[in-house]
Order: sequence, then structure tokens, then C-alpha cells
Amino acid sequence: MNRSVQFDTQAGLATLDDWTAPFGFGREGTVPAAEGHEGDAKTPLGPYHLRFGFYRADRLPEPSTALTMHAIRTDDGWCDAPDDAAYNRFVALPYPASHERLWRADGAYDVVLVLSHNDDPPIPGRGSAIFVHCRQPDHRPTLGCLALAAPDMAALLPRLRAGMGVAVI
Repeated sequence: MNRSVQFDTQAGLATLDDWTAPFGFGREGTVPAAEGHEGDAKTPLGPYHLRFGFYRADRLPEPSTALTMHAIRTDDGWCDAPDDAAYNRFVALPYPASHERLWRADGAYDVVLVLSHNDDPPIPGRGSAIFVHCRQPDHRPTLGCLALAAPDMAALLPRLRAGMGVAVI
């Protein structure tokens, strides 16, 4: 059976089998993946796969999931500099090029699921750090990611595995 998580941006609902939850997405709406660019604050539409995830071990127990999960460390980052060789890749901090810090105080990255967006190979400027992560309590839009409330993320994790499809429509 080819199961996938579907994020329907028109309905604002994510679904997988009998699980459904509301989610947030890009502040500026959506864009076909091939038309998106770094910093546009739009969620790229398209089919993806789950790669692996991160979690804050100081705040949460290791998630129960078949998806490979890594504990976030204070020096973990993700490069978002299109002209850097590590663009759209995990990096150790400090890092000389522009990057996003994965260790965040606001809880958004307490759980981070890495999608296959622009990663094989990364095309400079096509967008980076498109994750599924925890939603802010005020439900603010993201800068392009997909965001689930922490309880919904916890309910989804046991259903996931590496390589599982993710459809953003």
C-alpha cells in the first residue's frame, strides 16, 4: 500500500488514513515547487518524501516512530545561503554562510520533519529548509514550511516512516 500524508492547503487539513489535523503554511500562500525561490515565504506545492526528523530531547522523549529521528543539539543548523556548497543541508554551527538555527526557544522546532524539497541535488535559490514542524500557539503562518500543533504532530509521528510520500496540494 502506497500511503502518503496529504497537506491540502485549500482546506487547511492534513490527512493520513483516519488521522486528520489542521495545519499552517506559508505567510504568502503557495507556489508550484519549480517556481518558488529562497525567501518568498510561500509553501511549495508538490509531491515529496519524508527523509528523517529532528526533535528536542531536552523537551520531549524520543518520538515513537519508524522515521529516523535525531536529537537536536545547540550547534545544529540548516544552510539557507544559495551560493554556499551546503545550501539546503544540515550544518554544524558556527557556520560562516547564512543558516537557520535548529535549536529554537519558541518550540517551533521541537519536532522537525525533513522533506525532499530541493535536495537531490539542491538548486541554488529554489528554496531551503522546507520542513513539517510544530505550529506556534498563535497559529501564525510560516515562512514556507508546514506546521502542525504539537499534539497533532505527536499523533502523526507513530504513523510515519522514511520515504513515505507527502503531497502538498
